[in-house]
Amino acid sequence: MDQSVISRAVTVAGGRFAPGHLGELTQQVPFEMVDAVLEQTCRVQRRARDLPARVVVYLLLGGCLFAELGYSQVWGRLTAGLEGLPVAAPTASAMTQARRRLGPGPLRELFALLRGPAPAGARWRGLLVCAIDGTIMTVAGSEANLAVYSKQRGGANGGSSYPMLRLLALVSCGTRTVIDAVFRPVSAGETTCAPGLLSSLHAGMVLLADRNFGAGFLAAQIAATEAGFLIRVRTGNCSPKLPVLQRLPDGSWLSRFGGIPVRVIDAEITVTTRRRARHGRLPAGYHPDRPGPLPRRRPGRSLP
Repeated sequence: MDQSVISRAVTVAGGRFAPGHLGELTQQVPFEMVDAVLEQTCRVQRRARDLPARVVVYLLLGGCLFAELGYSQVWGRLTAGLEGLPVAAPTASAMTQARRRLGPGPLRELFALLRGPAPAGARWRGLLVCAIDGTIMTVAGSEANLAVYSKQRGGANGGSSYPMLRLLALVSCGTRTVIDAVFRPVSAGETTCAPGLLSSLHAGMVLLADRNFGAGFLAAQIAATEAGFLIRVRTGNCSPKLPVLQRLPDGSWLSRFGGIPVRVIDAEITVTTRRRARHGRLPAGYHPDRPGPLPRRRPGRSLP
């Protein structure tokens, strides 16, 4: 029986630092891009190291993918496919020092290159659908971080042991591609941070946001970008005043919010999961011939 051999050609990072080509990460972030960013930020290593700057960049990207693991474990994941090759075995302290040498500049420039909506992003009536939301996360307890970000005190869990920041992201729906992101101290609310993302909005987009972003001044700023928007707003004592200026046949009405004309939709939907069905008042849709609608919801109800 004849034997056959299957071969393939693979382009990898050259030289003794071939481990800089670390699996699928370099399919999304080519090493040529990383090298260009390091050159631009003057972070190319001056002498041969077991952890050159290029490899440290991929180590940090891998740390984001395996956030629950330490540096040594992340290194093991990244180099697992390089069996048979001479791969360095740096200590955890060596990796920490390498991260400090690299600094934040290369990662910041890399984000600027990679961010933006993917071509396969969800669209509705020709509009790119994007969403904005925020979260709180801990950061390293370095002196530089503690000078800007504070630790949370009190609460049911006794506060936090590390400084915390508030992160807001603008993402493309469907692909969840990050279009832009900002982070501020936790003392800054979401509506305070959100204007930092508005430069990435433009005509041809429609923004989805929850009730924490239902502020008139923010709606006016979003409208100024020429993007459409669909924002949930609160009801009850904390609800904004949305006077009925004109009733429409479908039950919605025209109003003004933040000094701009809006269409208000009061709709109820049901979401059924394996555990139970939940009801709530949420947005019914967006009217392309009207300014961005501001839906109302029943107080005390929420959806997962």
